[in-house]
Amino acid sequence: MNFPVLYLRKGAERRLRAGHLWVYSNEVDIRRSPLTAFEPGDQAEVRASNDKPLGTVFVNPHALICGRLISRDPGQGMTPQRLTQRMEVALAIRDRLFDRPFYRWVFGDSDGLSGLVVDRFGDTVVVQISSAGMERMKDAVVRAVQRLVQPTSIILKNDGKMRRVEGLETYVEQAYGAETDRLLVEENGARFEVALAGAQKTGWFYDHRMNRRRLQAYAPGKRVLDVFSYVGGWGLQAAMAGAAEVTCVDASAVALEAVHHNARLNGLEPVRTLAGDAFEVLKGLAEDKQKFDVVVLDPPALIPRRRDQKAGEQAYARLNQLGLRLLERDGVLVSASCSMHLSQERLVDILRASGRKIDRFVQLLEQGHQAPDHPVIPGIPETDYIKACFVRSLTGFL
Repeated sequence: MNFPVLYLRKGAERRLRAGHLWVYSNEVDIRRSPLTAFEPGDQAEVRASNDKPLGTVFVNPHALICGRLISRDPGQGMTPQRLTQRMEVALAIRDRLFDRPFYRWVFGDSDGLSGLVVDRFGDTVVVQISSAGMERMKDAVVRAVQRLVQPTSIILKNDGKMRRVEGLETYVEQAYGAETDRLLVEENGARFEVALAGAQKTGWFYDHRMNRRRLQAYAPGKRVLDVFSYVGGWGLQAAMAGAAEVTCVDASAVALEAVHHNARLNGLEPVRTLAGDAFEVLKGLAEDKQKFDVVVLDPPALIPRRRDQKAGEQAYARLNQLGLRLLERDGVLVSASCSMHLSQERLVDILRASGRKIDRFVQLLEQGHQAPDHPVIPGIPETDYIKACFVRSLTGFL
């Protein structure tokens, strides 16, 4: 198949050869291949400056990531058949790992489908498209989902901020089947219902599944504080494991209403909730001399962009210091991060410094990662983003 050619500047092919899949606009030789010659979503052959073919890409001339590698074969583009095949390969490992259809089915670049996320919620499938190239494949995505899993409902939840970066309109659309306004989630023995309207991302964060399972070992008989709780993923799973008391903190009153609903759904005793800015709520709890045996901090990305690094790291430091201050003499802090710009090593160092600042002896018990339905591509550091540190905090020990 013949494609128009996107030429790279000298040396710009190194990242692609090392395993990455993105081409940045400043890496393109615009003299040989003006970006203005392409329309958003076009497919093109990408070549090094010496004319050596590197593969095919989706192109968006208006985005910083102007090329997304489809194939390392310059003669192969993205077709409905190839898309279905890759979705089938992605499905195979999820079905091997999880005995129930509740997982991230497609994780973008990690499954060779840049700009596509697909989550399964039983018989309901939620699709998010965030690139112009994949938007052109929208109908093929819906047909592939129908063919491979025969769901009762397919929802296109295309309202993420990355669409604006790509110059795409945002919308939520019932693409197939019976309309639904709620998603059912099963995870680690707990059940949750999430209202689709106003839901974050696709409605659920499967990436911390294994870390929430780890939490269950620390919860029995303990007083647990779940900060940035959303609809109660961490806190209610701690309650299911036998926590004596659970308090969920979130800025969204709607999310906290869902916490109470999900507590009832699992037959749990009423869960305490606190609405407000997490930093202010934590300060208030400290002023009231409240103490907890386990504190979970799972904030949204506090370093959304590289230029936010310094301010974001300071925010993580303040947050972890507040969390440590609320722990009993021998308590456990679960410090999580979904910021891809914050490395695991840097998070550990922030915890070290936070412990020293408030005179706590901290022991790093476990380090968690993202669940295997969010596979990491070694050549794409952006796919490795979830961190969770389980830290024991001791007062007056040393």
